[in-house]
Amino acid sequence: MVSVDDLVGKLCLLALNNKEKVEAKEWRLLGQEQDGSLLFAWLESGEEGDCTNLGLFSYADNSLKMLHTFEEPTNVVQASINFDRTIMGFVTKNPDEDNEGCFVYTPTLLKLTDSENVLCPMHIERSKQIMIQFLHKKHSVLNEKQTDKFLLLIHEECVLQYKLKPLAKEFNIESFLAESLLRVFIWAQWDAVHQTLYYIHYRKPIKSLVEGDDPDPTTLHKVSPTLSGLQFHEDLPHESVLNIPLNLPHLTTTVCNLYEDDTVPLRIHNCSLDLMVLTDSSGIVCICHHYLYQPVQPAKNLEDDDDSPVHFAYSVTVLHQSCVLHCVIPGIPWKEAKTIRPLFKLYDDHMMVFIPGVCTQLLDISMIHEPSNHITTHPLLPEYEISKTCLTPLIKCGKYSVLNLTTLDVIDLHVPTTQLIETFKSETTLDNKLAILHYLLVHQGEMDVAIELISSQVEKPVSLGFPQMLKEFLLGSAYASVQRNLPCDASQLINLLPVSSQPVGCDVETEINGKIVSLSQDALWNASMMLLSPQQRIVPYRVDLWVKLWEILVKNTKGKQRFKPSQVVEKLLVSLVCYQPEALSRSSTPMSPGSSLSLSTTADLSTMKSQSDALPFYETESCTASKQEHIISVNLRELSMHLLKQSTENKMSRFQWQSQTPMHVHAVATRYIAAQLEQSRLLCQILCKAATYDARYEHDKGFVFIDQLPEEKRYILYVVLERYYLAAEAIAFPLPLGFTSFFTFLGYRTLRFNIFLQYVLRHVFELQIDVMKIIMADIDDSKIGIQRKLKLLSLLPRSRAKRLMNQWNHPISLMLRAREHAMNILSGVEGQNSRGQGLQKSKNQLGLAAFPSADRLSPLDTFLDLLTAKASLADLDFGLLIEATVTSTEDFLD
Repeated sequence: MVSVDDLVGKLCLLALNNKEKVEAKEWRLLGQEQDGSLLFAWLESGEEGDCTNLGLFSYADNSLKMLHTFEEPTNVVQASINFDRTIMGFVTKNPDEDNEGCFVYTPTLLKLTDSENVLCPMHIERSKQIMIQFLHKKHSVLNEKQTDKFLLLIHEECVLQYKLKPLAKEFNIESFLAESLLRVFIWAQWDAVHQTLYYIHYRKPIKSLVEGDDPDPTTLHKVSPTLSGLQFHEDLPHESVLNIPLNLPHLTTTVCNLYEDDTVPLRIHNCSLDLMVLTDSSGIVCICHHYLYQPVQPAKNLEDDDDSPVHFAYSVTVLHQSCVLHCVIPGIPWKEAKTIRPLFKLYDDHMMVFIPGVCTQLLDISMIHEPSNHITTHPLLPEYEISKTCLTPLIKCGKYSVLNLTTLDVIDLHVPTTQLIETFKSETTLDNKLAILHYLLVHQGEMDVAIELISSQVEKPVSLGFPQMLKEFLLGSAYASVQRNLPCDASQLINLLPVSSQPVGCDVETEINGKIVSLSQDALWNASMMLLSPQQRIVPYRVDLWVKLWEILVKNTKGKQRFKPSQVVEKLLVSLVCYQPEALSRSSTPMSPGSSLSLSTTADLSTMKSQSDALPFYETESCTASKQEHIISVNLRELSMHLLKQSTENKMSRFQWQSQTPMHVHAVATRYIAAQLEQSRLLCQILCKAATYDARYEHDKGFVFIDQLPEEKRYILYVVLERYYLAAEAIAFPLPLGFTSFFTFLGYRTLRFNIFLQYVLRHVFELQIDVMKIIMADIDDSKIGIQRKLKLLSLLPRSRAKRLMNQWNHPISLMLRAREHAMNILSGVEGQNSRGQGLQKSKNQLGLAAFPSADRLSPLDTFLDLLTAKASLADLDFGLLIEATVTSTEDFLD
């Protein structure tokens, strides 16, 4: 449930302060200062009549300070107060007597004293919107040389800066020095936290040097809107730090005197432009633009109650990521769309876009990685009417606090985890599910919730997106694990690790409440050129928002490249062709038994011990070198080389990464590879438990467990583990020890033999020695069974097939071994051969008298003479050859 704080109720109690027969009403927010304090105006009704009060409210202290009282109702629309709380400026708005339907804005200064306040008219009246804003200073008490400054913003006319004269004795407009900062502008916003003024103005495009001396006459008088930023300092002149050309196709050039008096944040704009700049001290800068348009051309004029559908759209220029995110929601009736005001708010590593009555979005704009995982979920605040929902972010009033300007309710607006779970389990798109998984794993660290979501998908494992979800879980959880355990001096290298399976810049469509929400992404070209570089600043390299933003953009421009799992997959396609477990020696990797950097040094030992018996198979393999260690060694080699190369290339610039030593590279690479194995094992455990296996109740493991499973459960377990295998193979994650043989036997028990054989031929199932023994014992010695055994044996490496052939007590095995023995002799292969025991027959063994003939030697005698000519008697297995010859005359296939 969303937490709502009734601010009007608090203000009324504080304003009345036990006054009897007095009513406080018509509260209006006038502005918010840098320290978070809020300026309010309200109408006080009593026996002596109505009056308008001005007050300063501290949300943190829950205190209201009365500043001034007008003897009669006064329409104050905006105000600002200086740091010392001694001077206040406010703007009134009254109907224009000469022009019906128009209003006149009038700014006034007010000196606050203990006895009687002093009003100071500025003698300025305009039909255009006027706002006033004081510049704040931090050390006014310690540094008496600092004087009060304030800005006066007059729409489409100018921005003036007023400075109080140091020796001024009287308080009037002549006590201030006025300076014109800029001329005509069409939009402006004040950033109270960073003391920055953003404004949009028209400027001619910069002439390119490659265009030649003859400019295009059609572009001589063409101007384009540009967003600029003026940074103000305490004791230094202001400076222009930002100039961004904007693409505002829906900005009308017609005169519009209808103004929304937006005071938090302080903005000046007309009715055709709804734009907001959001910033954070870490270097995040986002430009949010909301607009409506008709998809059919030519567009028609729409009345207030028109039901014609329009497209609701917005764009977010994510400056620190050099990209623009576009969102379009078609099919919204005009009479509803014109009343919807979306909320843009920084939300941890994301940006929340709340569109009342439509949807709530979490845009991934963090500096951890490129924007690629955006969440769309159901709208919040269902109890509010769309027309009465006008939200704006507050500063220093709570992490997720927003203010509803229509009701003055302070709302703790956040997306609960339960809503994300509900959205994930609904029939939403795969991209949305992947974004939710990524958000929980990488940004929130809620592993338990992610496990719950993955387990819920086991109920429908045949869905096409299930392997993709498993890949996202593996990549996200491995990244999060390394991020938690990474040394501080190697933290820069984490930006090179894989973080998500989602590609950057892909278009996404999601259906919420019957409406299609489309998201797309475009790249910005050379965004760092839009900023003032640190060496060009008034104080070079003075660390602030703009220096941090410039450093981020330069890093991204120089081109850091994340490690791609496809690099390992490509290498494994070649190396696994030559992979022979019996021929390889034990690998030496950080995860090898006995290694100084084994898995236990990077994984949580208590977690690993609690999970030691949670898998339905024994985590051992009988081959000399497992495929797991082969994949680990390739991963380690490729990742180490990538990290070393990238860190070497990016250590040259002052604003690039610090030099990372090979020890840093080794630490990051080994931790990531260990996290791969740990998370792969964890996912296998999650899937097995969700499918059929629970270690608390199951006593059997391995092949016995498979034989005891009912056919339906066996099929479910097989389908789930097949998807798990595909996901791990696609991103080159190692599988747990023992999984290969378990999965192969599970497939043998589940699939028809011809299908099983196709999986073997495609190297999905691996016929290790342990699984082959049980399969050979399970297949009977009928004609079809013998053919199946021979087919499987023919697919094995020579050494493994020979071991199994020696253990197969059947005439076919005897004949094949004899043929191989004879072939080795005739081909000149030397060395002591092991003597085969042959078949155990009850009758006496036959000697050289087999097939006797009075006239000539038997063919066997002739063949043995040929063999003895090639090899010594000690190398010949006469018993095996003779018994195979006798067996070949029997019809044992019937």
